[in-house]
Amino acid sequence: MPGFGSISPVQLARLIGTPDCPVLIDTCMNDDFADNPHLIPGARRYPFGRIAEFVTEIGDRPVIAICKKGLKLSEGAAAILRCHGVRAETLEGGILAWQAAGLPMIPAAALSASRLWVTRHRPKIDRIACPWLIRRFIDSDAQFLFVAPAEVSAVAEKFNAAPFDIEGVTFSHRGGKCSFDALLDDFQLHTEPLDRLALVVRGADTDRHDLAPQAAGLLALSVGLSRQYKDDLEQLEAGMLMYDALYRWARDGFEEGHDWPAGRKA
Repeated sequence: MPGFGSISPVQLARLIGTPDCPVLIDTCMNDDFADNPHLIPGARRYPFGRIAEFVTEIGDRPVIAICKKGLKLSEGAAAILRCHGVRAETLEGGILAWQAAGLPMIPAAALSASRLWVTRHRPKIDRIACPWLIRRFIDSDAQFLFVAPAEVSAVAEKFNAAPFDIEGVTFSHRGGKCSFDALLDDFQLHTEPLDRLALVVRGADTDRHDLAPQAAGLLALSVGLSRQYKDDLEQLEAGMLMYDALYRWARDGFEEGHDWPAGRKA
């Protein structure tokens, strides 16, 4: 069992990808981070010596402080945050325990300093699924710009935003796979639940409903959302809820069926 003010890697892994995930801050020393330049999904780097300055960015969200071994740096950072009224815990065993449990980590080289992403307006499937993945596993504070298709590249350049789901950019369709798959590949986020969800997204986005029986349903819901909302950002917020539910299905509900009345003949 985790000690006072700490959370185990397995417990944290169950929170990552859900709306209830705390803010994750990596306080590892620069030398330790240079030896292993990876982050737990959703975590951000912050200097342990300036941790009190982080309070203004947190709001009322809980925090998990992370360091290499889960000892002095994360313990001290969490204690300082608690002095400022923040609900803060540490990751038991730190990065080493997380890795020992075989849990995914994101290569820091794949992360952009900018929190802006840009794509074509009027999203349906990939352009809602990708923002969900980014906010839940890469950067919880990411902002998304939906613009005219012809302007995506120029907006990306002028506003230092990462373009996605258009031709000729890094995070886009690759062969028979879609932009959601590209993000999973480059951020090394492959897990059984996310791979299961990716198959549904791919089937819906590429009109290959044979890949997963849920793909046709996702297409129907996505088209319905796009018709229901004129504002792309309002549609994104509604889509976040839909993908939260799909992720929970993919993680621990995919084997459940429904039969009513129970025991009826086929």
